[in-house]
Amino acid sequence: MTAIPETLPRTYEVRTYGCQMNVHDSERLTGLLEDAGYVASAEGEQADVVVFNTCAVRENADNKLYGNLSHLAPIKAANPDMQIAVGGCLAQKDRATITSKAPYVDVVFGTHNIGSLPALLDRARSQQEAQVEILESLSVFPSTLPTKRDSAYAAWVSISVGCNNTCTFCIVPALRGKEKDRRPGEILAEVEALVAEGVTEITLLGQNVNAYGVEFGDRQAFSKLLRACGEVEGLERVRFTSPHPAEFTDDVIEAMAQTPNVMHQLHMPLQSGSDRVLRAMRRSYRSSKFLGIIERVRAAMPDAAITTDIIVGFPGETEEDFLETMRVVRESRFSGAFTFQYSPRPGTPAATMADQVPPEVVKDRYLRLSELVTEIAWAENKALVGTRVELMVAEGEGRKDAATHRLSGRGRDNRLVHFDPTGADGVRPGDMVTVEITYAAPHHLVADGPVLDVRRTRAGDAWEARTGAPASSRGVGLGMPGLGVPAPLPPAPACG
Repeated sequence: MTAIPETLPRTYEVRTYGCQMNVHDSERLTGLLEDAGYVASAEGEQADVVVFNTCAVRENADNKLYGNLSHLAPIKAANPDMQIAVGGCLAQKDRATITSKAPYVDVVFGTHNIGSLPALLDRARSQQEAQVEILESLSVFPSTLPTKRDSAYAAWVSISVGCNNTCTFCIVPALRGKEKDRRPGEILAEVEALVAEGVTEITLLGQNVNAYGVEFGDRQAFSKLLRACGEVEGLERVRFTSPHPAEFTDDVIEAMAQTPNVMHQLHMPLQSGSDRVLRAMRRSYRSSKFLGIIERVRAAMPDAAITTDIIVGFPGETEEDFLETMRVVRESRFSGAFTFQYSPRPGTPAATMADQVPPEVVKDRYLRLSELVTEIAWAENKALVGTRVELMVAEGEGRKDAATHRLSGRGRDNRLVHFDPTGADGVRPGDMVTVEITYAAPHHLVADGPVLDVRRTRAGDAWEARTGAPASSRGVGLGMPGLGVPAPLPPAPACG
């Protein structure tokens, strides 16, 4: 009797574009697929199912998507059993055009129904036709879905989805919907479960994270949540992104300063230093309010590292407006900034505004701003030379580590530090090391002396259990493909 060969499980690949929210959504997509019996494709091998988790914020996002899809068209033609799915913000926006421009796409799903992906893939295979399902509002909070995290030691925790702001340059509220808040008990239960698995750092995530509580009418809900995270035993680091200056209140500053495991790190989008431009952007604060927040943060936490997002060349921006942005940047002393040249986003009010700034003017202002941002960030980093910092050893963040024989880690202020692993035999991602800073660059620090202290952690244990292999004695080449914190994304304007 001839044995019937076992059917191999179908393989998948998820390609992510955009912000931290998309990264977290992709963790859920991979969890859903694995829960449905799919397995991740091996590196260099063509997956049976390719999922694009798209962004609609970045310039030419649609061109990039269709370019990537066209590369898969001949592969799909040669292998009809292969499936292609498109989800995320661009799918929510362009639901009617994706299958007409790329008729070989099997599934299109939106930001509100990522949990439908496995069923849509099955339906597309059985019915032999494309499945398009876009919901207009959220029915199930995404955090109830299975999740496969890329890191053993750090995790995103979504506290809200959607946004109630109406910034004229941003299309995200139209695609993600009105803000929906999770109940504090649900969030803390997820945090505690993650800590039980070995996670020691969490990042609270929302389109407008400090507006948390608006849905159930508690204006201090976010500061209460930060303090509650401080009570979770075993949780060493708490971060959050991105807050909106209009809703950044003093109780949040107090909670950051008084809760030991909440990091003194703040990413707060400025977008423009010109009050006139902020008004045109429908940003409900002015430069004086922004600078006041920074002043109070630094008074409470002198060591705070503050980063931001800035757009140059917004419609109608004059040279005087731009110089106001430069002034606010000088006064703010940012440790880093994502700077963007404005470009119209279809579907946003700003795209149809008069007085679009000529591209050559936008580029000139962008270069001048970038130069100033780099100068300030470098000066702020130089001030740290000679200081001792505690780092959480990271995986996949030092792209040149193998060549330089260094490891990399993040300080409590989230600065990236490349360090000599001498004295840190057997250190693992998630473990803590103390080093002395010897050199400063604009966007990173270096510690080339021996490691001063090593603290093995539960997070390091979790990393070792997941990879099934201890770290190298020199620590070089810690990376295991596909594991660890995701590689940094290309910057995209934050929604805060």
